[in-house]
Order: sequence, then structure tokens, then C-alpha cells
Amino acid sequence: MKRGAGIIFRSVLLILVGIAIGLLVGDNNFASHYLNTSPGKGDKLTKVLQLVRQNYVDSVNVDSVEGVTVNNLLQNLDPHSMYLPPQQALAINEKLEGGFNGFGIEYQLLRDTLYITQIYPNGPANKAGLSTGDRVLTINNQKVSGAKITGDKIDKILTDEKRKEMAFNVIEPDDTQRFYRIQRGHVALSSMDAAYMAADNVGYIKISKFASTTDNDFRVALGKLKSQGMTKLVLDIRGNGGGYLNTATALANEFLTKGKLIVYTKGIHENRTDYFATDSGEFQHGKLAVLIDEYSASASEILAGALQDLDRAVIVGRRSFGKGLVQQQFPFSDGSAVNLTVARYYTPSGRSIQKSYAGGIDSYHNELAERMKKGELFSAQSNMDDSAFKKSSPYHTASGKKVFSGGGIMPDIFVPADTTMDTNLVQALADNQLFTAYVIDKLQPELNKYASADKFINNYAVNDLQYGDFILYASQTIKEMDSYEIKVSRAPIETLLKAYAARFKWGDEAYYQTVNSDDEAFRKAIEAVQ
Repeated sequence: MKRGAGIIFRSVLLILVGIAIGLLVGDNNFASHYLNTSPGKGDKLTKVLQLVRQNYVDSVNVDSVEGVTVNNLLQNLDPHSMYLPPQQALAINEKLEGGFNGFGIEYQLLRDTLYITQIYPNGPANKAGLSTGDRVLTINNQKVSGAKITGDKIDKILTDEKRKEMAFNVIEPDDTQRFYRIQRGHVALSSMDAAYMAADNVGYIKISKFASTTDNDFRVALGKLKSQGMTKLVLDIRGNGGGYLNTATALANEFLTKGKLIVYTKGIHENRTDYFATDSGEFQHGKLAVLIDEYSASASEILAGALQDLDRAVIVGRRSFGKGLVQQQFPFSDGSAVNLTVARYYTPSGRSIQKSYAGGIDSYHNELAERMKKGELFSAQSNMDDSAFKKSSPYHTASGKKVFSGGGIMPDIFVPADTTMDTNLVQALADNQLFTAYVIDKLQPELNKYASADKFINNYAVNDLQYGDFILYASQTIKEMDSYEIKVSRAPIETLLKAYAARFKWGDEAYYQTVNSDDEAFRKAIEAVQ
């Protein structure tokens, strides 16, 4: 772009920002200043965009400019107010609404061959008879294996809403070729990743998000575990970035007796709203431990904060993310939307756990990396020595225990991060999907020896020969491997290889059973309730 054109382009952006600010704050005089038009005469932002479309010197993607401009404005307010393009808004809403319209498969491209790596329970593909390990040759007579096709193109084929039915030509693991015609349909996305008996009378439930179906899913899982003798529970919300506020309060309600304050919200345009427990909880009594980490955020922190403040649970892990802002989504007719912060939430003791964003959005998003540099992820004391907690006034739980605000939920039992799990090698193996690739290429005969997930988890172990073979296999993709990392990360790599194998054959629950068998935080949580 020429220098003069660049100046004009930046001027247009400034105009759009000015108009957006005026429209956001409801000041038509402020907005109309940028167009020199009388206030109230039409939509100024639309007029500017029309001017750009019809008169601007260079070709411009106006929709993109509009989204970037609005998003820049919102991000200057706080890190969690943002503009969502149509596809992103749809993906987020589908995830939180508990399902989507599609076929219900996960896949991996391996050596120019499309393999099915996961089938969603009760989805169209599952009902039609597709299985993990199937090689897909064609979809609607279009080659998807041996055609140098990309993952993006396959995604477009599978998400084309115009095609209500797809014809799959596959070769099964036993080399049988089959044809399937599969109707597009509803695919349920459960927020319950795992629910199983972790020890004598101790149940374990893993929740990945707070979606519209989470409370119902939890009740079903709880009922299953109670029938197996569960009287104590470990609830795992590590890595759970949040979701719906009312889902968090509904889940907290499962553990609390009637009349207990769960959380309250308020903002300059929002009066204080209190959320109280009813008497409908399914686990109001019985020992409870909640696992959190630095990626537990928002609705996860509402739940953990309430249970900690009311002395209902032992919180185990590391300091949570620190997101205490409530967003409301405002949709537009084109499918895009704005997530706008409308209130802050406060735990029963009055804590706001929102960490500071005064340093700007980049500083805010780098805060977790700063925790690592300061040693917070590895030392409980460093959390209090060098964090917002040291500066904040203490609050107290119902029994008088001191707790703090201003930067997340501090656990009652600290568990340091496992550095061997966080090496560059482990990350590269996961990013390149090499665990699942190795399962497809080498471990399927091994998996077929076991009749159930429990037998596999209890009896299978990666031996020296297989570990060496896996590293050699991975080296074909990752050309440079650190020999020190190969050594120090051996235990987590072996665990993950076994876990991905279990997931490939038996699903997510088998994955978490395997991973938890070598997890210190999980062991601490079990000890906390026994």
C-alpha cells in the first residue's frame, strides 16, 4: 500500500473508532462529529463503511475492518469484551449449548490418508456404524485419501450445511471395504469428560466447561457413581475456562444447603443480584475436593470460590486464572456478536477475584508466563510473596479462615506444576498429533488384546522397546529432539502414549483414568477426602 493510501486507511480507522465510541456510549453528538452530520440521522458506522466500499483508493475487506475496529475498541475497555466474527460466535455458542449439527467424528490426516480417530456417542456416524481406525477413501465420491487434501478442505466438506447426507467409502482396520450413507444430525457435546470410581467410596468427575447441559450431565454422573458406592467426591475443573454463570450457580447448588449465598454480581448499569442455594442439591453432604489450576477461570472460579468461602470443599492445585468479569453476548443479524462485560462477580465473602488489567491487554495475557518466571507454579510461598494477594486485604471464610482477593482463587493445598510434562518435546509431540499417529500405525494390534478399558489401564505399560520405537517414529516429524528432554520427560510421554491409546479405543474417560494414575494433584485430592 502506498504511503498516502496508508494515511487515508488509518484515518478511516480513526473515524470508525470515533463513531463506534459514540454509538457505544450513546452519544450521537460525539459520533456525528466524525461525519459532520446532524445527530440521529441514520447509522453513521454504516455510512462510513459504505463510503469506504464505494470510494476508497484500494480494495478493502470492509467486514474485516469493521470487526477489527470494534474489537480494538472493546479490548481497550477490558480483556474479555470482544467482537466475535460469525464463525467464532457460532463455534462458541455450539460448544456451550451442548451440541452441534454434523456427523460426529474426529479425524487425523496421516501420510495423506484420512483416519477416523474418535466417534461421538449416539451421533450420526456412531449410529451408522463407523469406527475409530477406519480409513476414509472418499466422501461423496471426492477423494480425501491419496489426494494431497488439506484439513481445512475436509472441514469444509464435513461442515457444508447444504449437504444433508454424506456417502463415506471406508476401509476398516481388518481391511474390509464398506460404504455408508450418513444423515447429518445432532451431535451431543457433553461437558462431562469423565466420571468413575477413583478409590474405595471416592468418585471422580471431570468437567471441561460450564455449558447449558452441565448440571444435568453432572446429576446423571453423580447418580451412576452413587450406585457404585460413592460417598466422597473429587471434582476436577482444571483447564476449565468457564461458561454460563447460571450453570456455575446451578452446579454450586448441588453441594450447598438451602439459603447459602453462592455469588453476587453488580456493575454500574447492573443492580446487585444475589444467587442463593435452594434445597435441591444432590451432594449437600459428603467430603468434597475441587481440583483447580492456572487455567481454571470465570465460572470455575465462581464455583471454587463459593465452596471455599463456605468451607464446603478443600481446594487443591494452583492459583486460578483470575477472571471475575461477567459478559453478556449481543448478537448481530450477520451472525457476528459482541461479548460485552456488564458486571463483576463477588464470592460469598465479598471477594472480587479479577486480576488487574491496568497494564494493558498484552500484559494481561502474559500474566501466566510471568507467574512461571517468578516461580509461582512451583512454590506455594512465592504466591504470597510476589502477587496481588500480598497487597490485598484479607477476607474470611465462614469458619474464619483467611482468604484473599484480586487475582484468582488460592488453593488450600498447593501442588506444584510438573516440569517434565511441560517440556518443548512433550508439547511438540502433542501439537503434531504424534501420540495418536503412533497408536494408528503401531498400537492397534496391542489394543485388540484387551477386552475392556480397565484391563488395558491396569495391565498395559509402555516398555523400553516401545518407548525407543516411539521416539524414533516421532523423529521422522520432529527433526531435532533434545536428548535431555527425551530422558527427563520419559514418564509423562509414556503416560500420554498409553492415555491416547486408551482414548482411541474407549474414549475420553479412559484417557483421564490413565493420565490421573500418574498425577500428583489427583493423589492429593484423593487424600484430602479420605
